Amino acid sequence: MMLAEWLPIVMQGSFSEIYVIDCASLRFIQVNQAARKNLQYAVTEMARMTPLDIAPGLSPDVLAETLHSLKTGNASRAALEIRHVRKDGSEYPIEFRLFYCANGASPAFIAIGNDISARHESAKALGVSEARFRAIVSNTPGLVYQFLLRPDGSVSFPYLSDGCHALLGITAESLRADSSLFLELVLPEDRASYLETMAASAATMKGWNWEGRLWIEKWKDIKWINLRSTPRSLPGQGVQWEGIMTNITQSKLEEAEIKRSRAQLAELSAHVETVKENERTRIAREIHDDLGGNLTAIKMALSLLVRRLPKDEAALLEKAVYVDSLVDRTIEAVHRIAVDLRPSILDIGIVAAIEWQAAEFEKQFGIPCEFTCNKKDIELHSDQATALFRIFQEALTNIGKHAHADRVTVKLVRTNRNLRLEIVDNGRGIGATDRLKPKSFGIRGMIERANALGGNLTVGNAPSGGSIVALRIPLTVSEELLMKAAS
Repeated sequence: MMLAEWLPIVMQGSFSEIYVIDCASLRFIQVNQAARKNLQYAVTEMARMTPLDIAPGLSPDVLAETLHSLKTGNASRAALEIRHVRKDGSEYPIEFRLFYCANGASPAFIAIGNDISARHESAKALGVSEARFRAIVSNTPGLVYQFLLRPDGSVSFPYLSDGCHALLGITAESLRADSSLFLELVLPEDRASYLETMAASAATMKGWNWEGRLWIEKWKDIKWINLRSTPRSLPGQGVQWEGIMTNITQSKLEEAEIKRSRAQLAELSAHVETVKENERTRIAREIHDDLGGNLTAIKMALSLLVRRLPKDEAALLEKAVYVDSLVDRTIEAVHRIAVDLRPSILDIGIVAAIEWQAAEFEKQFGIPCEFTCNKKDIELHSDQATALFRIFQEALTNIGKHAHADRVTVKLVRTNRNLRLEIVDNGRGIGATDRLKPKSFGIRGMIERANALGGNLTVGNAPSGGSIVALRIPLTVSEELLMKAAS
């Protein structure tokens, strides 16, 4: 096919605007359909027009200089970005490529252009998006960053927000130039966790969340930071994270203060419990020794008095018998009160004490209570024995009042390192809300007693129904801990 045959097909079939321009008059010799449609002009109208008519913003000098460089051969092609004005007055941006065609006696300029409105709109939207991003970043506390881990193990920070200097004490430019500066800030004892969490995030492509300490040389200070970011794979480049670093020093200090306060509160609670137990022991001893002894003496004297009363004094004998029975009831009450304050059976051993308390519970509530222990006797420090016994008492009291159980199983197991106590019932169980009730002091008291001796107590539902109270107390309790509990 000859050039004259296929050139019109190419021009009319192209989506680009194509113009053939006369070199002398600069009028359009040919304009393809895409150009006429965009400009809204007919063929006859365009035949009378030049590039300056459809692009009034184009400088004639710029156009003349551009065409001259093409005509003289100084340039093989030229590029222009101008705005075309349609017949209805609307405008659109267009990017042109211009060529010179020396075709014998009738040379011409060829202009091929593409509407770049979409590109401009995209650039505008991108500018708006970037402005919005900068506004968000500037108001975000901390450092917004991008972190790249390359396949060879090297790292870089492609992006760092203006918060870099405020958080790390070094400028964003310095850190981008030498990314190793960040790892040097991490305290040596925290670097392993930093690198391990990074590697785990890269391997699983899950979020990277790390807390650690930095030494800020500029301020001679240690900062706690939290690093949170999301990874994405960049083919051929490695793994890149986008995220934020924030200063959590204040929250860490508050957390440490809370832990310290809780430790002090636990020590105080343990001290109060120890003082209470000591006071109970003292009162129980005085009641037993003084009141019990006095009541026993009164009963002996009363028995002697009754034997010496005349046989015909029936009224006096009746009064004496009544007083004797009253003394007996008082002796029983004194014994019961003394036992409630501190069972003397604790002096025999914790195994005997728990076995006795289980039997007392069965008699009081009518609920069978089976007790087993893997040792005949277990030696414990008195504070441990008392705490264990009080926890056991409280657990049985709760079962008797709330569980609606008809069977209780108690196991006491001693191992080389621990002492474990399990109290299981077949009642209605215990809900999470029951454990969190504001006035649930019984469970809280049991937990505090266990914590005071370095133990652990859990209260929950048993697998077969009902509830289970599980207590573990380490047998290797330090002397310091025992002294605190006893002080």
